Formats: sequence, C-alpha cells, structure tokens
Amino acid sequence: MRSLLAALWVVLVGGLCMGGVGDPQLRTDHPWYPGELAISTFDRLFRTQAELYTRVTGRPVVSDEDKALASWYWRNLHYAHGEDGKCDLFGQGFGKTEWNREYWTGLFSHGIGLCGTTHAQYTAEMNALLGHCRARCVGVAGHNSFEVYLTGGAYGAGRWALLDHDISTVVFAPDGSRLLSILEISRDLKNLANPEYLPQRQRGWRVSGLHPQDALGVYTQFNTAEYLAGYAGPPPMVHLRRGESLRRYLGPGLEDGKTFVFWGMNYKAGGIPGPERSRTWVNQPEKMYRADRDAGHKPGQFRYGNAVYTYTPDFTDGSYREGLIEETPNELTFEFYSPYVIAATPANDKPWGIYDSGGTNGLLISAWASVPVAISTDQGRTWRDAGVIMPGQALDATDLVKGHYQYWIRFYAGAATFRDAKLSWRTVCQCNPATIPHLKDGTNRITFMASNRAVLSAGPTKPQADAHAVEGTATTLRLTPPRGARPVHLYAASWNNSGNPPQAATYTIDYAAGDVKGSVVKDWTIVRREPEPKDFWSQSFCYGEAALKDAMSGQAVEVTFSNSGRRSYRKVEAHLVYDVAARSAARVGVAWREKGGTMKRASREYAPSPDPDASWELAAGEQTETVWVEIAAP
Repeated sequence: MRSLLAALWVVLVGGLCMGGVGDPQLRTDHPWYPGELAISTFDRLFRTQAELYTRVTGRPVVSDEDKALASWYWRNLHYAHGEDGKCDLFGQGFGKTEWNREYWTGLFSHGIGLCGTTHAQYTAEMNALLGHCRARCVGVAGHNSFEVYLTGGAYGAGRWALLDHDISTVVFAPDGSRLLSILEISRDLKNLANPEYLPQRQRGWRVSGLHPQDALGVYTQFNTAEYLAGYAGPPPMVHLRRGESLRRYLGPGLEDGKTFVFWGMNYKAGGIPGPERSRTWVNQPEKMYRADRDAGHKPGQFRYGNAVYTYTPDFTDGSYREGLIEETPNELTFEFYSPYVIAATPANDKPWGIYDSGGTNGLLISAWASVPVAISTDQGRTWRDAGVIMPGQALDATDLVKGHYQYWIRFYAGAATFRDAKLSWRTVCQCNPATIPHLKDGTNRITFMASNRAVLSAGPTKPQADAHAVEGTATTLRLTPPRGARPVHLYAASWNNSGNPPQAATYTIDYAAGDVKGSVVKDWTIVRREPEPKDFWSQSFCYGEAALKDAMSGQAVEVTFSNSGRRSYRKVEAHLVYDVAARSAARVGVAWREKGGTMKRASREYAPSPDPDASWELAAGEQTETVWVEIAAP
C-alpha cells in the first residue's frame, strides 16, 4: 500500500500543469552593456554587434571581413583572459577533467578563459556567423591563437585571417587592403607586429591592444590546428518558479560587500579574492577603437559577478510543485538548472582553493524544521547525504554542488511538514557582469520579455547524460520533459575522438519524438583548408539544434549519435526545451548608485505575456553605477 501511494503521488506531480516565469530576459539601452536580451541568441548577438560596430566605426556590416571584425570587437569588450574554474565533465574529479569548450556558459557564466579555452568557444560563434568550419584554433609559440576563413573582395574565394581577441590583435596588410594570416604575419613579424608600423593600415585597430609585445612573442611559429574545437549548447535560459528570485550582482561581494563566492583562479588582486584581469578592454570599451596606446594595467579591471537564486516555495497553495521532480508523502525532490556555474567561497586562499573541500556559501538551506537532506548532481542516479536542517540554522551543502550547473535536492519530509516551516534555499553562482543589463546616466528604457520556456539538460557532464542513456546503449539519450510539459526544441552535441589528422567521417545526430523523426545534424564533416600546420588536435565537436513542432505534451524525445568512421565519443549531451504552460507574473528590480554613493532602487511588475514590453523608463543621475538587477516570480 505504501508503494502504491508513493507511485500515485509521483504520477500526480508528473501530470500537473505547473507555471512560473520561463526564460525571463532584460535589455536596457546602455550603449555598451545592454544585457542578455540583446545577446542571448546568435541572431540577437549578431544584430547587436553590427549596430555597435557601425555606430563606432561608421562602416556597414555587409562583408565577411566586417562581420568578423564586428564580432571580434564585441568579444574584446565582453570577455577577458583568465583562468576559469573547471566542471567535472567526466565524473572523475576536478583534477581529471578539461576546460569548458561550450560557448554560452563560457560567455555568460565565466567571461574569462585561457587563450585556448576562449578561442575554442569562439569557433562556435564564428561558424554560426560565417558558416561551417570557417574558423580554427591555431597553436603558435606559447599561445593558442585563432584564424577565420574570409571570402569576397580582397579575399577572393577564401583566405585565412588572424582574429585573436585573447591578445586583442588583428593585422592588416601594409596597404590596409585585407587582414593577414598567421603565416603571412610571421614572414615580416618585426614590422607587422609593431603597433607603430604604418598605423593607418590598421583602420583603428591597434596591434597588440593589451600589451605592446604580445604579437611579437607568439607569431613566430605555426604549430597546430584545431577544427571544430568548441560548440554551442542551449542559449542561457532561466526558469523561476513562484517564490523564486534571481538577483545578479555586477561586482563581487554580494550584499555585504565581503562575501566572495566564485569559480575560477583566486588572483587576490587588490586584496579581493577570485578571478580578475588587469589588462582588458572590458569596462573601458570607449577606449579601444582608434586607441593610441594599449589597454593599460589596472588590478581588477575585469572581475566576476554573482547570480543568486533564492527559492522559498509556498506549501499552502500547491505552487511548490512547480519545482518538483518527485513527490511522495514522505519525500520531496526539487530540481535546479542554471546557465551560471555554482560557485564557492573556498576554505583557503590557495590559487585553486575552490577545488578543495570546505567550500561555503554556494548552497545554503534553511527551515524551521529538522529534516534530512540529500543532493544528486547526476539526475537522481546517485545521492549524497547533505546533513540535517536544524531550525534557525543554515545547512551549507556547497561542496556537493560547486562547479555544477544543476542539481536535484531531496527533503525527507512531506509537504505538510513545511506548511509553516519557511523552507528556503539559496544557490550562489558566478556570472559575467558584462552580460548583465547596465543602467546609464539619464533616462533608461528597460525591455522585459519572457518566452515562457525552460530547459531539461542531460549534460554537460557525462554522469548527467548517462542518467538519460537508453538501456543497452552509450549513444542514445532519452529526455522526458518534467511535469507533463510539451517539448518544443532540442539541442545536442558530441565530443568526438576524430583523429590526428582528422579522419574522414560523417557525424549525425538524429531524434525521435514518438512517430516524428528528424535530424539535429546530418552528415557533419570536418572541412580542412590550406595552408595547414603539421600537427592537429585529435578531437572535435558535432552540435546543432532542431525545432520539435509536432511533439506532444509529456512526450519523451530520444537522441541518437552516430558516425560513419567508427570514431569513439568522449561524451554526448542533449538539452530539451519545453513550454512553461501556466505563466506567472514577474517582478523586475534594479539597484544603482549615483554621484556621492547614494543607493537607489526601482521595481516594476509585468503581467504574463510572451511579447516584449519596453514601456518602463527609469531616470538615473550622474555617475550611475549599477549594483544589481533582479527578476522574481512572486
């Protein structure tokens, strides 16, 4: 009887049509940093880049060259060189994993990466902008650089061109007619890598924009090529359930200015713990174009921000079920998904103390009840004891979730226990402040939109994908949208052992939603273009997306990965986007400081609607500095 009752409860949760605020996004009219609604898909990003490039340079964005330069310019202003924290991609510990090569998490969650990391991620943007295999990472002397394949005009049928945002460098021919490749630059490095050599040829883009010696030291060699070195998964998507808020801080320190929660190398620059970059155009964007000197050195020129989720479900009206995965009379299991990596206050001040045990402030749980808690970071396959909530005390479970983008949390008590217990938990993530909406001096126009969608992820880690593996297979995943929702879109990616040099093979990703079948990617190949170095990265990515127009509510979607060359896979992943059927109101708030340090706040309520609302105008004074931006589902 007990098992039957439990099963009935679980079925009830799966059949309920639950709501919340799905995929809320904001945009301001800040000239440099308008926020996610301007950049959260490639189409939006490319429009924003083109508008910025034309506004600053006066050049229209039509040719391959101008498209590439507009993209490169924008990334210089939003991404910095640094060491981001790793995700345990293969379930073997942080010491046995690799750097993140996914585009959207790299941009929104971190905003920093080493040269190889950022350029691997950047291949996904450039391939979306110009076409398949139109970009590659290139190993040079002590550095991983980047080339893009341009066509038309001075490039004719096609030429490789240097496009290195990590050291803020592009190099034009002496006559200014076109961008040069790494091989071409190396033949006259002394002149071409000198910022003072024929500066007018550069059209306003300073060679070695971060440090005058950067280009001279690296383009002496042409060692390796990495084709399809990164990939793009689902765009950043947040689902807030009623009783949940997301507050994003543009600088480190949280509410008290002293609580430093991060996921990257602890540089301790200027006495502030966490990742930073001293040489970058981020936060001084107006200085880059037509610069007559490098970016300069300023400790903390770029620092991290925080994304803080606070969830206090209401157990008096049933809305708590909006976040449930399972419910029985004695157990409640909630989900958490975020495009931002869960961070930690490390237990020590070592450069990589985030990986050591004893991390705090990443996940805090409280209630006026004594309840045991367990955490799963592999979609419920395995569980780890998080301890017992003690009334009036916060239970810290940071070490169980740090470095992840998702978790399930299980409370060993029924809903009745929490009716008056004020259950609440807070998840603190790291985010790139350059992707958060900024306010400017004077009148600000704020746009809000919610597509009313959410995402279920089988990945990015291998254990998370394995939880969805169809029995008896390693390369077929089955994803079922939670709470009976309707699947509407699919993203999938594979990490392939493609060989050195890349072996001839075609890669395919197929899906099936009931009787409806289709392809995410069909006959994907690695396209190589001369000139090439003698060595290659032995791996690559295959990735894509597909609309699920005829899928039914609650229907499972199977994703199958295959290739013609018997190439093995390091891992596969899939992400299922689904409708949030019942839509809730949203509250948007913002806090900022003006001249003299005065803190001000404003907020606005939005009724449920998928249409953009640009009706909010907010007046700010002189020397406006945005502190935080919040979206809530009250």
